[in-house]
Amino acid sequence: MELGNFSVSLAVKDIKASKAFYEKLDFKVVGGNLDQNWIVLQNGSARIGLFQGMFDKNILTFNPGWTTDKQTLPDFMDVRELQRTLKARGLTLATEADETTDGPAHFTVTDPDGNSLLVDQHVPRPKR
Repeated sequence: MELGNFSVSLAVKDIKASKAFYEKLDFKVVGGNLDQNWIVLQNGSARIGLFQGMFDKNILTFNPGWTTDKQTLPDFMDVRELQRTLKARGLTLATEADETTDGPAHFTVTDPDGNSLLVDQHVPRPKR
């Protein structure tokens, strides 16, 4: 089971201060909108999302269907397939993707320590 491109979504108090800090570590802005209080930074294959005022805790994020450069993969395990697999393995999901759709969707699951994992697919289901 491949969950997709990985990043960490950080809940930050001051997005401009956080951006300046990560830029000193040679992270570069590759997405987002600072005026909307969210940006995505990358250093090599490490990707960090900074989000001010959008959620309370940090989140581990997986994007099915994307490479590290946000290119769409020709074939991948759709978010709804991933959801069904995890539920079949006995996991309880905090939120679920709508099984009747085939476009972008997401679900969340919480680990035993209270950490949230977001599986967030931005591309349509692969054609098979």
